[in-house]
Amino acid sequence: MVLAYQFFQMKTCNNFYPEIYSMKNLFFAYKKARKGKTKKDYVIEFEKNLIDNLRILHYELKNQNYNPKPLKTFILRDPKTRKISKSDFRDRIIHHALVRVIEPIFDNTFICDSYANRKGKGNLSALQRFYKFIRKVSRNGKINGWFNENQIKGYCLKADIKHYFQEVNHEIIIDIVKRKIKDKKVIWLIERILGNNVPDNPATKGMPLGNLTSQFFANVYLNELDKFVKQELKAKYYIRYVDDFILLSPSKEQLLRWKRVISNFLGENLNLELHQDKSKIIPLSKGIDFIGFRNFYYCKLLRERNIRKMEIKIGKFINKDIGRDKMIEIFQGWNAYAKWADSLHLRRRIISEIYKISNPY
Repeated sequence: MVLAYQFFQMKTCNNFYPEIYSMKNLFFAYKKARKGKTKKDYVIEFEKNLIDNLRILHYELKNQNYNPKPLKTFILRDPKTRKISKSDFRDRIIHHALVRVIEPIFDNTFICDSYANRKGKGNLSALQRFYKFIRKVSRNGKINGWFNENQIKGYCLKADIKHYFQEVNHEIIIDIVKRKIKDKKVIWLIERILGNNVPDNPATKGMPLGNLTSQFFANVYLNELDKFVKQELKAKYYIRYVDDFILLSPSKEQLLRWKRVISNFLGENLNLELHQDKSKIIPLSKGIDFIGFRNFYYCKLLRERNIRKMEIKIGKFINKDIGRDKMIEIFQGWNAYAKWADSLHLRRRIISEIYKISNPY
């Protein structure tokens, strides 16, 4: 571990840009970029002349004449409306090549309780940590020595950053990156990628949803908040997942103070602001909506909108707008998520409905 740490420290000073454009790194990046998309036309087309196409990327990066192609933007409603911007496949290979090399340098500085887009982390790990924190803050649900599921003690500041991906400031994020990376050519590549922005967004801010680099730099940017909360506020019970974060405390007044201080920190240091409608202090006894579930001390429930989405799909199946095989595929994906909640009876009911529709006689 000491050697690894010294290696990454060394990387902040030395020239490691060639690692990014090496043919070996580009090939591994291509394998990552094609994962789950092997039947897509653009992947098949790229693979017709795979070595030549990778070699072109190699020389474009080496000679610093690489220019990303314009983003393709579409609207996704699932359930809220979001603008997703997708990079060309060749650019996604570059994103993976960059992140493969620089991610270890930054991940080494991230706090334990940052859970999005990190190896060995993820939403389920964040939920497990959340329940561990609930038990500590509420003294295992005890009130005057007794268990009372309606009066779990403690509070949660559930916070959301307003228009996070649209508001990330490029100058600030480059300054943060330069603290660890001194290689000017790596900085040049990062600036190229950040500059290929969403249409109608100012060139100096914002990152497109859907890019691997956006997910990575989202963690780099908000690592500043993470360190402030842990080191300056000394908050024990803090979890962040992308731009959603929670703090737990037995004291509502303490959370109110922290909310004001965090709001000031975000504005003064990162040009961000809390979403006032979505940033609230909630008693733990009321349940906390976090990472896709409604989380109570004694149970974990699915969001109502998630259940409605499944019921809509079943309605389409009844009307024959969705075939049997497609419906089974949809259910399997939904079930993989729903099984983490206390939803056994619900899942059995939906399986029964699908079976009855599939076998009416």
